[in-house]
Amino acid sequence: MIGTAARTLKLGVQSLLLHGLRSLLTCMGVLFGVASVIAMLAIGEGLSFDVQQRIQALGSNNVLVRSVKPPESNSASAERSRISKYGITYRDVQRIQETVPGIEVVVPVRAIYQDSRFRDRRMEARVVGTLPLYRNVNRYQVSEGRFLSAIDLKQSRAVCVLGDRIARDLFPLEDPLGKIVKAGKFSFRVVGVMQPRTVIRGDQSGSLEDFGKDIYAPLSTVRELYGEIIVKVSSGSRDMEQVELHELQVKVGSLDRVEPVSQVIEGILEHGHKDKRDYEVVVPLSLLREAERTKRMFNLVLGSIAGISLLVGGIGITNVMLATVTERTREIGVRRALGAKRGHILFQFLVETVVLACGGGGLGVAVGVAIPFVVSRFSELVTIVTPSSLVLSFGISVGVGMIFGLYPAWRAASMDPVEALRHE
Repeated sequence: MIGTAARTLKLGVQSLLLHGLRSLLTCMGVLFGVASVIAMLAIGEGLSFDVQQRIQALGSNNVLVRSVKPPESNSASAERSRISKYGITYRDVQRIQETVPGIEVVVPVRAIYQDSRFRDRRMEARVVGTLPLYRNVNRYQVSEGRFLSAIDLKQSRAVCVLGDRIARDLFPLEDPLGKIVKAGKFSFRVVGVMQPRTVIRGDQSGSLEDFGKDIYAPLSTVRELYGEIIVKVSSGSRDMEQVELHELQVKVGSLDRVEPVSQVIEGILEHGHKDKRDYEVVVPLSLLREAERTKRMFNLVLGSIAGISLLVGGIGITNVMLATVTERTREIGVRRALGAKRGHILFQFLVETVVLACGGGGLGVAVGVAIPFVVSRFSELVTIVTPSSLVLSFGISVGVGMIFGLYPAWRAASMDPVEALRHE
């Protein structure tokens, strides 16, 4: 039995080599189908991984509360100067800390945009007043020097830690540590530089937030120097905003309590901000789960689109094998006359289609692995080739060869030997 199968396999390969160019072109149909499946799944997997990493940077155990300027505050006004008061307050922080169980820490953040300068170099920056725990809650790493300390906060020291971009732009050829940087009209001594960090904002826009232009300073210092009112001058008008805190980062003790805690916080804020909706609550854990669901749908769509290429390749195999059966009608008649059974003929032509599919699938796997590598090499896209995509694509190519080769093989095996021998 094994010897018969080996001879049939050898005969099938020899028959394909007799028409090498046609066999190669047929393999290429399967090749591009397999390669497109692997490449598109790799790109989709990489994009999904990148999004999930940026969401995870927000902290799966965190609940974010952000101040949002209410719509009525954005309406045009003839007033030359006005004060808009909105957003999270220190009273909100106190209520959350005293009321919500399961919270490890609450980190308040106040952000003010200022023009930063060092000698003749300048750059627009965001001065972020916060606590020393900010770095730990956000898993934000220091590349040089140190982060803010409890003593800096207690004594309201005028020290700061620079984001990577602002450090690079203000100090292209110098070590920034120990230097004095001006943010607006106030001076800060640089004590550290942060590593690069970009995350998903988590709001309705879904935009990326780059922390490279931030200047971190003790919250007590920012309150003392800049006060509570922010003045914005544009187009000859002056708008004044009073925002006590721009963000709260609430770290929850366990993952299973994140969503219940977010609901309790939402209720507390609704009670304290009855007159206007000037805040938003963001749960990174929910965003992460949504990203995982989107990933599955995205991969399904990409795989389906790429699978169409395999379908086209399978139709090509059927077309070529039907032509082959017609060309070899007399050969089939001779084999049947010499004692070959229908099963032998069926197996021979099925072997040929499987050889074509396996050859195209093997080359497709190689090309499919190379394409994501080239994409990552010459672009900023992240691509991830998973073993499951390789096995799946190759398995589908073999299955396509068998399925689309069944009809030509059955047609060959069903020929009448006498009629086949008469064929010219």
